[in-house]
Formats: sequence, C-alpha cells, structure tokens
Amino acid sequence: MVTSLNVPRLVVAAPSSGSGKTTVATGLMAAFSERGLAVSPHKAGPDYIDPGYHALATGRPGRNLDAFMCGPELVAPLFAHGAAGCDLAIVEGVMGLYDGAAGRGELASTAQVAKLLRAPVVLVVDASSQSRSVAALVHGFASFDPQVRLGGVILNKVGSDRHEVMLREALEEAGMPVLGVLRRAPQVAAPSRHLGLVPVAERRTDALAAVAALAGQVRAGCDLDALMALARTAPPMHCEPWSPQGALAGTRGSAPHPAPPSPAGLTLPSGQSGPPDGLGMPPRGPGRPPVIAVAGGPAFTFSYAEHAELLTAAGAEVVTFDPLRDESLPEHTAGLVIGGGFPEVYAPELSANERLREAVAAFAAQGGPVAAECAGLLYLARSLDGKPMCGVLDADARMSERLTLGYREAVAVSDSPLAATGTRLRGHEFHRTVVEPGAGASPAWGFTHPERRVEGFVQQGVHASYLHTHWAAEPSVALRFARAAADDR
Repeated sequence: MVTSLNVPRLVVAAPSSGSGKTTVATGLMAAFSERGLAVSPHKAGPDYIDPGYHALATGRPGRNLDAFMCGPELVAPLFAHGAAGCDLAIVEGVMGLYDGAAGRGELASTAQVAKLLRAPVVLVVDASSQSRSVAALVHGFASFDPQVRLGGVILNKVGSDRHEVMLREALEEAGMPVLGVLRRAPQVAAPSRHLGLVPVAERRTDALAAVAALAGQVRAGCDLDALMALARTAPPMHCEPWSPQGALAGTRGSAPHPAPPSPAGLTLPSGQSGPPDGLGMPPRGPGRPPVIAVAGGPAFTFSYAEHAELLTAAGAEVVTFDPLRDESLPEHTAGLVIGGGFPEVYAPELSANERLREAVAAFAAQGGPVAAECAGLLYLARSLDGKPMCGVLDADARMSERLTLGYREAVAVSDSPLAATGTRLRGHEFHRTVVEPGAGASPAWGFTHPERRVEGFVQQGVHASYLHTHWAAEPSVALRFARAAADDR
C-alpha cells in the first residue's frame, strides 16, 4: 500500500572520495542521536563497512541504498522501510556526488539517490588546499544538475581562523550557506587497510571512542539547527515501503530491474530465461523453523540487514556464530550462510579452529545448503595463504596485489539451493585475493557485464562465489534457501 512518509532527511555528499563524507555523516548521526532523535542511517552504494559505524552512532541497522544492485525503483521503498518512525534520516553518499556505475551515466550515483529521495544535499569539501577557488568548485557542483538541490556546504580540514574567513567570504559571494567548519583532527580518523576502513567489529572499543569524538567535533563545528531545518525542507515521499513479507509475497510496489542478456557461450536449460515457476523449491517440513547459521564476528562483517529479515520472513530462525570463537555450528543448523569480510586478516585463527572447520566440512559433505560470498568462498577453500581452511572446495586461495572491484551483471548457470539456473542478479566484486580452482564443481554465475566469464562454485548444496548480492533485488533466493534448509532437516 502506498503511504506518505514525511521524514526529514539529508544526503551527505562530496566532490570526490577522501573528502570526509564518512567522518561528517557518522558525526552528524551521532550528534543528532545524542539530542534524543531517532536517526535512520543509510549508505549509498554497496559499501559494508561505513554502515557499521553508522549503526554504532545511531543504535539502528545501517542500510544500503544501491540503485544498481536493487534498481532505482527500490531505493525509495528500502529507504522508507528503514526510516519508518524516525525523526531524521541521514544518507552518506558514495565517491563523488555525480560518480556512479561505470558507463551508466548517473546510475547508482549519490546524485541519483538524492533525486529519488527528493532530499537536499550537503556537500563536504576538503578545503585543505584552497581558498577562494572553493566557490568555483561548489558552484560547479550546484549547477551541474538542476534537479539536485545543494542546500549547503560543510568545510572539512580547515587549517586556521584566517583560512576559514577566506572560505566563508568566497562562499558568501556564491550564495552558498556554510553549515559547518571542521578543523584537521587526525586523532578521530578511523584506521584503514587494503579494502578501506577497519570494520567496527574488529575495533569496537576504539570505534566507540572515535564515534563519540566525531560527535563532539560535529557539535562544535556544525550548525545542527540549520542542518535540521534543511532536512525538514524535504517534501513528503509517496511510496510503498519495502517489507520482507511483502517482497516474498511478490507484493512490492514496483518491478525488479530489467534482466541482462544471457552470457555468450552459456546455454540455459530448455531455453530458460529466468527461474522456473514456483521457484523450483521443495515444500517446507513440519515442526520448528529451520535454523540458518550466519557467520559473524570480526572475520565476517559484510552483511546487508535485509538478508536476515528475508530469511526470517521466509520462516527460518537466523542464528549468528563466530568462526573465530565458536567450535561448533549452532544447534540444529539446517542452512549455512557465510558472507564477506576479512578472513585473510584472520587466516591463522580461522585455521586454528579445527573443530569448526571440520563441522562445516561435514555439513557440506552431507549436502546441507551453504551460501558463501567472497570471504565465505575463501573459508570454504582448501587453504588460504597456505593456512588450512574447511576444504569443502577443491581450491586454494591467496592474497594478490591486484584489486578486483566493480559492479557485475550475472545469471545463475547451475542449480543450487540459493539460485535456480537462469536467476538474474546484479552484484559487485571487491577483493584482493585469487582462487585457484581444482575440479569437482560447476560454476555459480555467468557474468554478462562488464566482461563475459563464469565464476564461483556449485557442488552438492554449496553455492560459493566472489559476487556480493543484495537479496532485496531478488527475494526468491532467500525463500529458496530457507526452503532448502527446511527440506534438509
């Protein structure tokens, strides 16, 4: 049912990556939360790490809004789902304001998300190496797309009082409000490594202190009242909020994004162009809900909140376990989800937990349904950087110098408990590892864009791949997996 959602909202954007979006967005979320407001945190794009800091700042799940993976038509419904009942919503952008999926115009850009949400934009500008030129920069971003409403600027990394005066004078000439000024403060910067910021789960105590420091910095340097007034200028939104129950029942307010073409050289069974009618799933068994164990802890931090919500709505009981600490799978495990993260950082500890590795291998050997993404793929391999892993897959993984990063369009080329042959999804790859496969498995996906190749592993009940996906785009995969778990009991 279409409803009217009147939630004040802001999009925090920047001219480029590295300008301080995460610092400002997280600080604003924390500062407004300290005022007693219920703040709904969101992140444009596929990033998993920033939402962890957002959740720490607000006490609510950080949620992604990705117009490539989920389609532009789901951005507003997913936003409405997360922001329902909140006093304020803050969306952290991705890359530069107008940067999106390569070769796709504005698709998946912060600007597109802002337009879909009809939200004013606050531009975070790294002012460390400029003065009057800041006005020309901001003018260009404000005028590039008239449908994007740039409501003000927060100046970051300002060096001195004199520097601030020059910047303010230039922006006053340009007619652009300055809503905040933040001085250089490296003591609150979050540490980074090969794939970006260190996730919250790996440094929770330090992260709490950093978020508190960011809140203090934002309180001191930003006009929170003016920012809230700007957020309140966002008009009411009229859309059907996304819900896991509605998604599984096929009652979403809009259709999924168009399916990509089949990859060259790949033939789907019987001319199939998508999942079969009825999703090809076995009926659920009687009794208690099937337990689906989801890997968590410091080594497996990449997950979208909607995945657990969809599995729960599909009738499963979702239980989190930590492969670094737990020596057995949760009791009555009937399905296993191992998402992304940093197993390469924890390879010695993961390898040392031999009892759990054996339990995972035994579960997979018995045909139990397993869905593994990226880090999960590495954990299921025979070894990672020479350290023994679960040995479910006849493959060895190792770190490399090359970063593999980008959006992908894919079609399932093998039946698995996660996806029927022909199921089409959009996702992304983000890793610095390579997997050297052996034999005994079929590929999971055929990539159709930006290159045509097959990727991943399907064997018995295992679906393992580098591809990160957002199940809200194709809820049938969650339902199919939950029913496979029920059938496996």
